[in-house]
Formats: sequence, C-alpha cells, structure tokens
Amino acid sequence: MRNVRSWLGAAALACSVAVPVLAPSMAMAQEVPAPAKQNWSFSGPFGSYDLASAQRGFQIYSQVCSNCHSMNLLAYRQLSGIGVSPEQIKAIAAAVTVPSGLNDQGEPVDGPGTSASTFKRPFANEKIARIANNGALPPDLSLIVNAREGGADYIYGVLTGYADPPAGMKMGDGMMYNKQYPGHQIAMPQPLHAEQIDYSDGTPNTLDQEAHDVVTFLAWASNPEMVERKQIGVRIALFLVLMTGVTYAVKRQVWADVH
Repeated sequence: MRNVRSWLGAAALACSVAVPVLAPSMAMAQEVPAPAKQNWSFSGPFGSYDLASAQRGFQIYSQVCSNCHSMNLLAYRQLSGIGVSPEQIKAIAAAVTVPSGLNDQGEPVDGPGTSASTFKRPFANEKIARIANNGALPPDLSLIVNAREGGADYIYGVLTGYADPPAGMKMGDGMMYNKQYPGHQIAMPQPLHAEQIDYSDGTPNTLDQEAHDVVTFLAWASNPEMVERKQIGVRIALFLVLMTGVTYAVKRQVWADVH
C-alpha cells in the first residue's frame, strides 16, 4: 500500500503543479545541470538514516519550510521513525491547530493536533497558496525526493544554489537566480541562510549543514521504510549464498560415487 501511495503521490507532484517552486520545467529540462553527488548516510545498499540529522531537518521544516510547503501524507506519529519520543510527538502535535471536525451546528472547527493528525497545512486551499506566493504553488514535500529527478542531490543543489545572476541576464518579475534550477530562474526566495537555525546539539549551522539536514529529513519522509527494505535484502542475499553452498555440497555428495 505504501508503494502504491508513493507512486500515486509522486505522479501527482510531477504532473499537477502548473507553476511549481521546486519542480523543473519541461521546456527547460535540457538546461538542467547535473546535481553534484553528496555524501548521504542513506546511500548505498547498507546505508541508513542519520537520525540526529533527520531530527534537525524536521526542526528546519517546522521553522522554515512549513510556512509555505505542506506534507499532507505524513502524520505526527510517524516522527517516531526518526527517533522522536511519544511525549515529544504529543507536544509537537498539540502546539499546532488542525481541523477537528464539526460542531453541533455543523460548522467546521479547529483544535489542538494529536499524534494521529497529519502535518498542518500552511494554506487552506490552493488558491490562497498561489496568492501568497506570487502565483506559484509550493509543492507538497511528502514525496519530493522521489518526485524529482536527481532526488536528494537535486533538492540539496537547489537549496544551496542561490546566487547573483550573471551580468546581462534578464530576470522575470519576482524570480530568483539559482545555479541548479532549470533555466536558473526560480519563484521561491532563498529559504535557508547560514546561522538561520539554532541547533541545540551544537552542530555548526552553516548553509550546507542546514540543507543537508533538511534533505535528510525529506529523504526519510519519502522513504521511511528504506532501512527495513535494505535489511530484508541483505537477509535474502545471505540466505541465497547459504543455499548455494548447501546445494553444491548436496550435489557433491550425490554424485560422489559416479565421479
């Protein structure tokens, strides 16, 4: 079910956003620079998530990204997957106001979130979101790492790719120059800056570190079952190696007299 939901969510993100903030334009696809490979803890067949980094990434999402971007497929209780305790999850959820059904008059009401609540949406609907963002619709980030070609490297490249435009380059109204983004013009203002986030664990809050942490969190959100899937793959590989040895030994025993 999770795989089906991921495929549908990725397809929706890739196809339904008319004026995306992070999505590359098809017309400019040939101009996309290849994102530089980063050293991710979750890369490779034995990789796993750096939970401390993912928790810092959630802090960045909560303080910065959530002002514009939703994560509609993620519930607060799922934060246990990055090592957040049940008590912390309850406190995080209770700190936000979410739709809580209808009152006795049939009117929608809001109330404190619970562990079962999905992440709070920054805007009530798509129209309001576009009005607040100069006509652009910030994409949902639940599956953003899966939905973008280049995955984590691409998202990291966009977050760290803001710069002054080259001399003579004409920028569109309200557009920012970005070295990684297709066409190099993006509607999203630079979201992260060095020393913007205060890390309680003493981690240096450079721009690269902040981008690395939030991308780690987004990678986990897109693939929360990744570690379990890799562990199953390793077990299967070891089982096949063992069975190969047993089969060879049986073959030698059965054919010993013939040889």
